[in-house]
Amino acid sequence: MTKHREPSDEEKELFRSAVGPVKRLRHDSISQVKGRPAPTPVQTRLDEQQVIKDMLFEERDPADMETGEELLYARPGLQHGVMRRLRRGQLCVTAALDLHGMTAEMAKRAVADFLREARLAGNRCVRIIHGKGRGSRLGQPVLKRKLDHWLRQREEVLAFCSARPVDGGTGAVYVLLKR
Repeated sequence: MTKHREPSDEEKELFRSAVGPVKRLRHDSISQVKGRPAPTPVQTRLDEQQVIKDMLFEERDPADMETGEELLYARPGLQHGVMRRLRRGQLCVTAALDLHGMTAEMAKRAVADFLREARLAGNRCVRIIHGKGRGSRLGQPVLKRKLDHWLRQREEVLAFCSARPVDGGTGAVYVLLKR
């Protein structure tokens, strides 16, 4: 740290000659602000701008977009990150069951047997293909609605959601089982 020294007479004279004549200002006409100015919420403003930018320009993950035809269920307490990975198809599907062509009664029995066997085999994530219902009498999915109900009743089911388009989309579900 340097010690402050008083300028010499020669330095003072050199300064005065460089600056020129000086006129004292009157302070009467200047309004003085008392206290601190109001704080500016700079970070809040930046955060709001980023949210708007993200909403307008950010790529959306198709797994995060809903069309109203998706099945989605998670037991209370399931971590959001696990559910997000399930919806994105990031969990390894180790077994699959196709219900095409089955009656509701046949499908119910097949689902129960499949889930029991999958759990005994140590499978954590499975896929059940229920179809989109285009072949039904009314052109509406029958097994899809029933499967939604059946899976919610099963204690070994932690969560389920419609599959990604490559795995059947809204005609199939990923099912997360208890360990």
